[in-house]
Amino acid sequence: MDRTERFYRIDRLLRESRAVTIDRFLDELSVSRATFKRDLEYMRDRLNAPIEWDRDAGGYRFGDQLEGSPGYELPGLWLNESEILALLSMESLLEEIEPGLLGARLEPLKARLSALIESTEHSADEVRERIRVLRMGSRSRKIRHFEQVAFALMNRRRLHLDYFVRARSELTHRDVSPQRLVHYRDNWYLDAWCHVADGVRSFALDAVERADVLEDNASDVAAEDLNRLLGAGYGIFSGDKVQWARLRFTEQRARWVAAEEWHPQQRASFDEAGRYVLEVPYSQDPELMMDILKHGPDVEVLEPPELRECVAAQLAAASERYGR
Repeated sequence: MDRTERFYRIDRLLRESRAVTIDRFLDELSVSRATFKRDLEYMRDRLNAPIEWDRDAGGYRFGDQLEGSPGYELPGLWLNESEILALLSMESLLEEIEPGLLGARLEPLKARLSALIESTEHSADEVRERIRVLRMGSRSRKIRHFEQVAFALMNRRRLHLDYFVRARSELTHRDVSPQRLVHYRDNWYLDAWCHVADGVRSFALDAVERADVLEDNASDVAAEDLNRLLGAGYGIFSGDKVQWARLRFTEQRARWVAAEEWHPQQRASFDEAGRYVLEVPYSQDPELMMDILKHGPDVEVLEPPELRECVAAQLAAASERYGR
């Protein structure tokens, strides 16, 4: 059995008996005395297990937890590949947020995540060194106003945002009612009711130049309306006017794309030539076009005609830039 399983076996034996002898532990665990001692030391020092030696009973038992000491909790048996990745990703997300007043509250969480990562036979530093989470293509992720946004969101208050619109290179000023925070493609977004545009909008937090919490109560948008406006089509910049794109990938590219989820409501099939035909709903095409164009000649837009023409125009412009 691995180390985590031994921790659970030790815990079970101690809970089932008043005291457990060393010989019984060694027999149940099928380990050497030295390995058992190391496991016991780890459980005491790292997991805060109140295990003590009872001289009268001739064995180990659970003692009382010292007042003010960290609670005892076993690591999960679920520490598989996907869960380690999840923990490392959570660590990375916490590092993105500038601490501010949240610092004191984030540090214990970071320490707990580190302890969970370290619950295997390897140190947290070794796990981080051997298993890396690389976020290529993401923006700088300097989230300067996360605390103000989160405070307004949870306390149902309006926000005043100075928001830089990259597409127009314009600094805008707007009051919004925050609805939810979304982490999407390595960036944080605020879904909110914009009182200037009089509609639901998504705001990239790294484009927020200033965020002030207002005294006014936030207006609420029903969850089903948010999902209809922002989740019906492809990507985060969606809308309620949905149409369907039909894409056909070459047989070679299909080996990768067939394993991807582009949208929860996507439809897909293989044609008689082994090409992969994917249908996804979308409302605005810029984000979808970027994902189509990255596949180059291995994808063809079949429908609708206007999307096909837009992609063709982009490819023609790229070809002209290279003098072809």
